[in-house]
Amino acid sequence: MTASRTIKIVAALIRDDAGRVLLVRKRGTSAFMQPGGKLDAGEDDIAALSREISEELGCLVVPASVRPLEAFDAVAANEPGFRVAASLYHVDVMGAIAPSREIDEAIWIDPASPPDIHLAPLTRDHVLPLAVQG
Repeated sequence: MTASRTIKIVAALIRDDAGRVLLVRKRGTSAFMQPGGKLDAGEDDIAALSREISEELGCLVVPASVRPLEAFDAVAANEPGFRVAASLYHVDVMGAIAPSREIDEAIWIDPASPPDIHLAPLTRDHVLPLAVQG
């Protein structure tokens, strides 16, 4: 894997009180995935994740809730020929979740029995199995 074909991203594992996991679908795409995205120049992971969640979902990350989970490598869902190097964080959010910007849809799913929807490889192969483990 060459670095030029890898996109570094941060992703959030957000759960509700019932243990469901929040997934989003970007405008013009079919795959559901974790909220998050690419880092801007000079940003650290937490700043990027907080910015992405605020911009895309209209809610705020609860700073004291941020917990690093794992780093994963997966095929990129929306960029053919690319992979993502994802740093995954558990975060809680405050405020109403309202998809905006490039996000068309946000859904809550049971990670142990996801609905029959198109899942991004990162979500399908790494995040949901991790969420099931607790």
